[in-house]
Amino acid sequence: MAKTRPGKKDLDSYTIKGTNKVVRAGDCVLMRPSDTGKPPYVACVEKIETDNRSNVKVRVRWYYRPEESIGGRRQFHGAKELFLSDHYDVQSGHTIEGKCTVHSFKNYTKLENVTSEDYYCRFEYKAATGGFTPDRVAVYCKCEMPYNPDDLMVQCEGCKDWYHPACVNMTIEEAKNLEQFVCSECSSDDDVKKSQSAFTASPGVDAKVEPKRRKR
Repeated sequence: MAKTRPGKKDLDSYTIKGTNKVVRAGDCVLMRPSDTGKPPYVACVEKIETDNRSNVKVRVRWYYRPEESIGGRRQFHGAKELFLSDHYDVQSGHTIEGKCTVHSFKNYTKLENVTSEDYYCRFEYKAATGGFTPDRVAVYCKCEMPYNPDDLMVQCEGCKDWYHPACVNMTIEEAKNLEQFVCSECSSDDDVKKSQSAFTASPGVDAKVEPKRRKR
């Protein structure tokens, strides 16, 4: 952590102007963008300090939205997906609009109710090069795309792979009404076992694809 400069004093917390919400180091916050037509920026607060004029500054580590990355938004990027970048900055505390939560991908997929303050992150992003860590994640379906938690998928009772309804010539409504699903490659397998539902779980987040900032 950077040393406090002369004339600066570390603060344990900061109360967001006009609210009773308290921000501490380690919290994720929503920050007012310079362009009012854009959604708020999301950042993790690293340090809070004040000077002798009581001006509060926060050192932050930015999260990028997919469309802010060099590769841009892709099909498998969810609406609430963020990338934790290596882009650090110092901003006025007054630019903080609110708090939010950036979940791990696994925890996000388990949320029963997603609010406007819920986001998730499964990649770290290098702003200068556009590189991602990890550079590979599990892929599913015939289209071999990573899981997008915004999309409905059905699981084959044979191979246990997950499929987008459109990729197996089904509508969303048809998929929702399925009691079980067997993909074309497994449809002739007599050993396929029936289960209670085609939606017993969500695709996992373990292993195969590459996902492919913002100048202030």
